[in-house]
Amino acid sequence: MHLQRIRVPDFRVLKDVDITFEQDFVPRIFPLGSLNGGGKSTLLQLIFTLLHCSTDPEKKPFLQNLLYGFNLREDSPKRTLAKIDIWDNGKTVSLYFFVCKDSHIQDLLPLNNNSKSIINSNLKFSTPYRLENLQSKSSVLTTEISNLEKAKKQALTSEVIEEFKRILINLQDSRIFTPNMVNLLLKRHEIEKTIRICSQRLKAYCDLIQKIEPVFPKIKEYLEENHLLFIDQYKTNESDIENENTLLCNIKYNKSKFDNIENKISEYKSFLIHLSQKIFLAAPSTQVFLFMDQEKRNLLFKSRIIEDEDYYSQLKTAKSRLQNLFTYDFLAVDILIQSFKDAFDRDVTEVVETGNYGNHYHNLTKELNQMLFNKKINIDKDLNGVNFTLDRNGETIKLSPEDLSHGELKRLSIYMWLKHHNIEDAIVLMDEIEIAFHPDWQYQIIQDLQEWAPNNQYILATHSYELCQALTPAHVKELEPKLIQQNPEN
Repeated sequence: MHLQRIRVPDFRVLKDVDITFEQDFVPRIFPLGSLNGGGKSTLLQLIFTLLHCSTDPEKKPFLQNLLYGFNLREDSPKRTLAKIDIWDNGKTVSLYFFVCKDSHIQDLLPLNNNSKSIINSNLKFSTPYRLENLQSKSSVLTTEISNLEKAKKQALTSEVIEEFKRILINLQDSRIFTPNMVNLLLKRHEIEKTIRICSQRLKAYCDLIQKIEPVFPKIKEYLEENHLLFIDQYKTNESDIENENTLLCNIKYNKSKFDNIENKISEYKSFLIHLSQKIFLAAPSTQVFLFMDQEKRNLLFKSRIIEDEDYYSQLKTAKSRLQNLFTYDFLAVDILIQSFKDAFDRDVTEVVETGNYGNHYHNLTKELNQMLFNKKINIDKDLNGVNFTLDRNGETIKLSPEDLSHGELKRLSIYMWLKHHNIEDAIVLMDEIEIAFHPDWQYQIIQDLQEWAPNNQYILATHSYELCQALTPAHVKELEPKLIQQNPEN
């Protein structure tokens, strides 16, 4: 998997961006430079969000947050967001992400005036997604109404109450009931009222499905003929109540790979799902605020008085849903501990299967200690922490956190992140990787990445000349305003 080219005409600070990352370059590591404010972080987050969040409903809010404020031009029915070329399995896949009004398809389909007047309210790009969503909710409701009817006939025992709770939680997870409604119904154990509400909603969903189904084939046909995939709807501002802007993606393979496939939309989704698992972002905690909504972004500049409402607690929530996002914490302790546990488990498995204790724990410890030079790392006996020691003149000295530099911990964290998640044949975006590294280590990190996971492509947003000098000038890509090398005589 390789990012070949990215073009962004106009998104936030990014203007007329057109960068090519040659797939035949060795190593596949590309520094991305500019002065502060040039948009390096924004570009990496845009690429990551489009490629990682476009197919997973749980990640769609991060797309909506990123697109907040991205309006349509008055003189055009659509606006380009980004064009991304991906080299995959010997072919180039072109992804063209653009925004238009959800109802713009009404101007594109050849329908007579009578047809338009009948189906206009449902003739939208989002209709296939809406139909799928309604069918899914109807299926959930049908099942749970049946379960509620069974519960209604039984005495209100603790088992019945637990089943009622399960049903309500499922309805909430399916976005049919709100949390407040669930709490209210559960508090009163109102099974009959719940059946009544569910039945009313099921009827409403079925009525909508009947209205939408006639226009669905026309929209599906148009999307397939034009290699289009509906991604999501979003608000441009808080007053945009109708939420009519939609994000679409035009997907094309060289040599028209999709032309002879019966269900092209399904194939488009499958490719984007595969791609989403191969795109990763590592960045400082303060650089990933674009994933949050406008209110949460502003928390970065607020006092941390209320722990549940500060920026970092919101970032923690975002990271739990963006599995391929990694922030440079002082030390990825959880990853380290889990890696040790996994190594123990593999050793035990080998004992059971072969009768010989494995070397996974020993090899992991050896690899980590080689990175730390004269220091050693061990997992605590209770498996809930790690500790570091230093051998000095035959004496083992236990180290405190302050005895390890920020650079040592960061280098160790990056190594563990790549290894623990088995990141291979992936596109790895890394923002300001050089922070806390001595200039020698900024130069060395290029060789480190080559050794740790050589099959990946790395795009490194950076201010470091030392890092750039570890590669050929052709590897280095720049955004305006470009880096200006200081004259040593000044």
